[in-house]
Amino acid sequence: MQKIKSLMARQGLKSPQESMADLSPVENLRIPSKEELRELREQPIDPQAEQEIIDSIEEVYFSNDSFDMVQHELEKLPPELNLQELEEYRDKLKRQQAAELERVTALQTNLQLAAVICTNARRQLSVAKEGFTEASLGLLANQRRRQLLTGLLKSLRTIKTLVKLTPMEEDYPGAIQLCLECQKAASTFKHYSCISELNSKLQDTLEQIEEQLDVALSKTCKHFDVSHYTKVQLAYTLLGKTQTAMDQLHMHFTQAIHNTVFQVVLGYVELCAGNADTKFQKMQYKDLCTHITPDSYIPCLTDLCKALWEVMLSYHHTMQWHEEHDKQETTPTPGKSFTCSSDELAVDRSYVKKKLEHGLTRIWQDVQLKVKAYILGTDMSNFKYDDFIVVLDVISRLMQVGEEFCGSKSEVLQESIKRQSVNYFKNYHRARLEELRMFLENETWELCPVKSNFNIAQLHEFKFMGQCRSPSVSPSRQAASLSSSAQEELSLFQQYQREGNPFEMHMEHKEEETEDVLASNGYESDELEKSVYQDYDSDSDVPEELKQDYVDEQTGDAPLKSVPRETMRTKKKSDYNLNKTNAPILTNTTLNVIRLVGKYMQMMNILKPIAFDVIHCVSQLFDYYLYAVYTFFGRNDMYESSGLGLISSRLRTTLNRIQESLIDMEAVGENAGVHGPAEDRKEKVPSPHLSQLVVLTNSGTLYGLAQRVVATESLVFLAEQFESLQSHLDAMMPAAKKPFLQQFYSQTVSTASELRKPIYWIVAAKAIDYEQMLLMMAGVKWDIREIMSQHNVYVDVLLKEFEQFNKRLGEVSRHVRIPLPVSNVLWEHCIRLANRTLVEGYANVKKCSNEGRALMQLDFQQFLMKLEKLTDLRPIPDKEFVETYIKAYYLTENDMEQFIKNHREYSMKQLANLVNVCLGSHINKKARQKLLAAIDDIDRPKR
Repeated sequence: MQKIKSLMARQGLKSPQESMADLSPVENLRIPSKEELRELREQPIDPQAEQEIIDSIEEVYFSNDSFDMVQHELEKLPPELNLQELEEYRDKLKRQQAAELERVTALQTNLQLAAVICTNARRQLSVAKEGFTEASLGLLANQRRRQLLTGLLKSLRTIKTLVKLTPMEEDYPGAIQLCLECQKAASTFKHYSCISELNSKLQDTLEQIEEQLDVALSKTCKHFDVSHYTKVQLAYTLLGKTQTAMDQLHMHFTQAIHNTVFQVVLGYVELCAGNADTKFQKMQYKDLCTHITPDSYIPCLTDLCKALWEVMLSYHHTMQWHEEHDKQETTPTPGKSFTCSSDELAVDRSYVKKKLEHGLTRIWQDVQLKVKAYILGTDMSNFKYDDFIVVLDVISRLMQVGEEFCGSKSEVLQESIKRQSVNYFKNYHRARLEELRMFLENETWELCPVKSNFNIAQLHEFKFMGQCRSPSVSPSRQAASLSSSAQEELSLFQQYQREGNPFEMHMEHKEEETEDVLASNGYESDELEKSVYQDYDSDSDVPEELKQDYVDEQTGDAPLKSVPRETMRTKKKSDYNLNKTNAPILTNTTLNVIRLVGKYMQMMNILKPIAFDVIHCVSQLFDYYLYAVYTFFGRNDMYESSGLGLISSRLRTTLNRIQESLIDMEAVGENAGVHGPAEDRKEKVPSPHLSQLVVLTNSGTLYGLAQRVVATESLVFLAEQFESLQSHLDAMMPAAKKPFLQQFYSQTVSTASELRKPIYWIVAAKAIDYEQMLLMMAGVKWDIREIMSQHNVYVDVLLKEFEQFNKRLGEVSRHVRIPLPVSNVLWEHCIRLANRTLVEGYANVKKCSNEGRALMQLDFQQFLMKLEKLTDLRPIPDKEFVETYIKAYYLTENDMEQFIKNHREYSMKQLANLVNVCLGSHINKKARQKLLAAIDDIDRPKR
């Protein structure tokens, strides 16, 4: 008790007795007084006796609190009270009460003590909780909660990654690596049923990722993105399916080509159809191509090639990506857990490299087949030339792409476009020949006013020869170009690696085709030359502008340097180069032929396989032009029989060849369709007819000399242009066909200038009255007996004819420049005809003396002296022809026999006259007959 009290005292607690005062009045109601308790405590207590006393207490006293014990005891009293019994009974009750209260008091004391201890304990626990335990435990609880939340956050992030994994996110490597890590972790805890289900879910997730990877891989076929493709390849590497990915990639490229071309063509077909009919969507691609309209053909082809270029460019980027990554020593896989061994990596790389290289040919073959179906799906025979050239441009550029893509010669494209080109070109050339015939028959052979510096390179049809690189330039031409820039040395895949498209240039260049070759008023001015010309010939009836040179008013170019006045005044009258000295002579028809040649060259330059066919047609253009000029101005059997060899055997062979191979001689007859196979006649053209507006019989115009000059010199100019194009044509001609081109140039082109002789011969033959001269010579007496000092009148008449001829040449030269070779040919013809007329006149002499022979020489020398002042043509043609004949009168019999054998240029009549007139006087009849027989035996070919 003392220990409890001391403990209670230290803790500030009250003793049970002290705490009794704190009890409520109810609790204090039945508690004995101190005296009673003291009295009870003073009595000895026997536990057994005490127990017996308690047991003797009636049960009724323990029933409930409302029990009235006083009443109960009073009711138990006997009727008759006995004091002693009452006192004994009272003592008994006291003892029972005292025993019971003792136990209750002890229990109460113990309970009160326990209450004090509990109260103190609670107070101490409260102090400990507030001072230490609550804060520490709170930290521990927070730490545990933090760990739980961290794990939860990681799980949420994992879930978020899996949930948000879509092709747009493209975090395939991370997702796959996460799934593989989860699978690895799941294998450790696979004995749990929930983990087994998770592993199954992860496998499904990997399969879904593979499907999305396949979709992502297919997207690289049209628009290659380095970052995107790197992720996809890394993902396949993590899965260990690099080879599978490459197989899938090629399948996607094949599908991309098919889908691309189908959608492009379908779009144009539906657009042109103008309705919502779905039947086109169910068609095969080949059938769909046949529904493309001519108007939409080129835009659709261009878009088709643009789309296919994107696919091939993506494949090119794919190969570049693998080449760059093959050079790296380490794999791009993050994490050593998933890296392949070096052997596996080498096998994968070797497989990928071979697959990519093989895929180049396969993809290009697919492209060719798709474009071939498109090309052959439409009949292009009626396309406009420019449109067809655009088609060739695009296909040429596509073939260049194929050459750079995989080194292919594009045989499929070559064959398909060749079929279309041959078909197109046959129709086109046939129409052009008919068109050329129409031009020639309506041509009035007037001068086409071009600038003095005109060159065919200025025509837009020949622009392709000077361009470094345009859509209409074939791949071989780019290599041959001397003006290639640094950019043009790059391949198409390098030029358009980042942006742009090689098939976008063509429309832009088409609009740039401009040319400036015609003079605004047809002439160029040069004041000095004009004034010199006026001094030279003062005919005031000729308009001033006709005396001027061509003027370049559009460019404002300075006139070419003029010839000094003194130099021009010293010119002989035969030089008719005083006006328009540098202006080429050509007609509108010539210009059209040149343009056609340019168009033909464009076509064969782009499409080499039909180069021979095109060059053959080019040669026909020249042949027909040459034949027309000859037919119009040079065909005249009367003058061809002059014996002067006006038409060489080479020219005659050429004209015969042209007539047999190109000219439809039956076309103008009544039985046009009877002669010759129809197929052969289809390749021929009727012979042209000269326009009725062209008059060649007027002596005032020197028998159409201006028109003859324009026609002949335009042919010569055309031949010169062909000469300048020979190297280009030769480069495009197949090696096996080069002899044809060489023969064309040597046998045909080079003969153009030879037409000058027969054409200008007709003018020379009619311009001077040679018959009058023969009549005058016939009236001269040649058997004179004295030497004459005065020449005969016929010489003056002849010279007067030449002066008149010279004047009329000057008049013609006001309208059309007469080049020096033309004036030389004209003068040569006139002089040769005059000389031959002289010989013929001398051969008509019946009697002649030696003095008469001297007079002949005097007449001829007078003629030569005056003639040399009219022309600077040297030497005088056929001068020896006359002199030799005159001198032959002095030959002896033996010399005459040798003379007859050596000089076959003289006619039989002229030789016979020498024998009869000259030698007849001093040789016998037998000798004369011998010489005449020698003349008859000589077969004299015409010169």
